[in-house]
Amino acid sequence: MARSTPVKKAIRSLTWLLVIIAGLAALNGTATALNDSGRDGWWDGASWVPELALDLQGGTQITLAAQLDNGQSVSSQQLDQAVTIIRQRIDSAGVSESEITRQGAQNIVVSIPGRPDNETLERIEASAKLTFRPVLYTEAVSNAAVGGDADATASPSATPYTPNPDLNSTPTASPTNASDLNWITEQLADEYTNYQCAADNDLSTARDDEPLVTCSTDGTAKFILGPVEVQGSEISDATNGLATDSQGNSTNTWAVNLEFDGQGTDQFRDVTSRLVTLQAPQNQFAVTLDNQVITAPSANAAITDGNAQITGSFTQDSSKTLADQLKFGALPISFSVQSNENITATLGQTQLVSGLIAGLIGLILVVIYSLIQYRALAFVTVLSLMIAALLTYLVIAILSWREGYRLSLAGVTGLIVAIGITADSFIVYFERIRDELRDGRILESAVESGWKRAIRTIVASDTVNFLAAITLFILAVGNVKGFALTLGITTVIDLVVVALFTHPMLQLIARTRFFGEGHAFSGLNPKALGAVYRGRAQFRTPVPTGARKGAGGREAAKRQTIAERKAAESTGTRVDDSARGEGKDS
Repeated sequence: MARSTPVKKAIRSLTWLLVIIAGLAALNGTATALNDSGRDGWWDGASWVPELALDLQGGTQITLAAQLDNGQSVSSQQLDQAVTIIRQRIDSAGVSESEITRQGAQNIVVSIPGRPDNETLERIEASAKLTFRPVLYTEAVSNAAVGGDADATASPSATPYTPNPDLNSTPTASPTNASDLNWITEQLADEYTNYQCAADNDLSTARDDEPLVTCSTDGTAKFILGPVEVQGSEISDATNGLATDSQGNSTNTWAVNLEFDGQGTDQFRDVTSRLVTLQAPQNQFAVTLDNQVITAPSANAAITDGNAQITGSFTQDSSKTLADQLKFGALPISFSVQSNENITATLGQTQLVSGLIAGLIGLILVVIYSLIQYRALAFVTVLSLMIAALLTYLVIAILSWREGYRLSLAGVTGLIVAIGITADSFIVYFERIRDELRDGRILESAVESGWKRAIRTIVASDTVNFLAAITLFILAVGNVKGFALTLGITTVIDLVVVALFTHPMLQLIARTRFFGEGHAFSGLNPKALGAVYRGRAQFRTPVPTGARKGAGGREAAKRQTIAERKAAESTGTRVDDSARGEGKDS
C-alpha cells in the first residue's frame, strides 16, 4: 500500500472542502430553482439571499388587547405568562427574530419580520384561552335544532343571532354535573337553533361556569357545551407522533399526546370517568380555543395517569398543529387583535451599512497586519477568510428558508467577531511554524510539527467560544439569540477552514522554492527568525557577543538549548548571558 504523503493528505483535505462547498451550493441552488418554479415542497421559501430580521427589514406589528369582563383585571404575572406563551407559539412556527413585548397594563405587541403567511398570523391572532368542556349536543351544521323544528330553515344571512330575552333561561332542574342536559334551557335551545357558524359571533365574553353555544373552527359542526371543567393551563406538554396499539406496535396513524400536570390529572380523571359511562355525543369532550371547538374526541376510557392520546383522521401536519395549539394555546386570558399594521425597519439600512463598513475596516486591518507580519504568507490568510465567508453565507442562506433564521444587526456583529476568531487560528498556526523554524527544522517538517502543536490550542479556543455561544443561545431571547447562533456557526466553520484549507495549503506551499528556501518575503525566512539548528545534527556557530547586533542574533541567543550552550562553551564561543536573558534557559 502506498504511503500517504503530506501532499496526498493536503489534496484529500482540499477535495473534501470542495465537496462541502459544492454540496451546500447545490442544495441551496436546487431548492431556489424549485421554489422559483412555483411548486410546493421542502424547498418553500428557498433563496440565495438570506432573510433579514425586523431591525433591518421592517415587518408586521400586531397589537393584542386583553378581553376582560366588567370588574375583571389582568395581573402583571398573567401578562408575562401570555408573552412567554405567544413567543413559544411564534418560535414553533419557525419565525425567528420576532419581538413580543408588553404595552401598558393590558396589551401585548407582537412584531414579526417581513410579511408572515396567513397560517402564522392565524396562530398569533388566535391568542385564545384554551379550555375543556363536555359536549351536551352536537351535529353537523344543518337546519336541525335542539328542541326546535327539525325542518326549520336557518337564516341565509351571516348575522349573529341575539337570543330571545322572553324565553326561559333558568334550568328546570339544577344540573348535577357539567354533562347534565338540564343546562339546556329554552333560551339556549333557541340560540342553538338560530346560531350561524358563518356569522361574526362574539364569544369573548362567554363565562366559564355557564354552557356555551359555538361551532368548530372550520364551521362544519355546531355544539352545545357544558361549563369549563379543565383549563388549558393544566396541560404540561403536548406532542404529535404515530399512534400505537395495546401491544405497542405502530398503527401508522398520527395522534396527539397530552400530558397534564397534577391538578389537571385529577380533573381529567374525573371528567373521563364520567364521560366514558355516557352515550354519544355526551361522551365527547371539546377542546376550545377562543371558545371555538378545535377538536371534540370521544372518551373511550377513564384517563387516570394524566397521559391522554387523541386519535382521528390526522395527518402529520394537522397533528402537529393541534399539538402546538394545545401546548401553546393555554393563555391565562383571552386577547383580541386591536391593530395589525406594517412597520418600517427600526434601525434601517443605514445601520446595516455602518456595520458592514466596520466589518470591512476590521478585515482590511487584519490583512494589513498579515502582510506586515507574515509577508507573502498573508495570501493564505486572505483565502482562509474568503473560504470562511463563503461557507458562512451558504449556511445562513440555507438556515433562512429551512429554519426561518433571519439575519439581524446582532447576527452581523457575530459575523464581524468571526473575523477575529479565524485570524486568531491562523496566527496561532503560523507562530507555531515559526517556532519550529527557529529550532532549526526545515519548513516541511515545521509545518507538520507546528500543526500538531497548534491544533490543540485552536480546538481549545474554539471550544470555549462554542460553549459560550450555546449558553447564550439557550438562555438569551430576541436578537441575542441571533448573535449566539452566528457565533456558534462561525466557530465551527473556523475549525473546518483551518483543518481543510489553511493546513493543507501550508503543506503544499512548503514544497515550493519560494517558501521552502525561505525567501526574504515569504514570512518564513529561518535567518530572520533566528534559527539556531541547521538539521542533521549540525549546529550553527553561535555569534559571539558584539559580533552581531541584529534581531536574529539576539533571538538565537535567547533560544539556545542547554546542550547548544554547553557545546558553544566547549568551543569558546559562549553567547553573552545578557543577550540570552538572565537566568533563562530555552
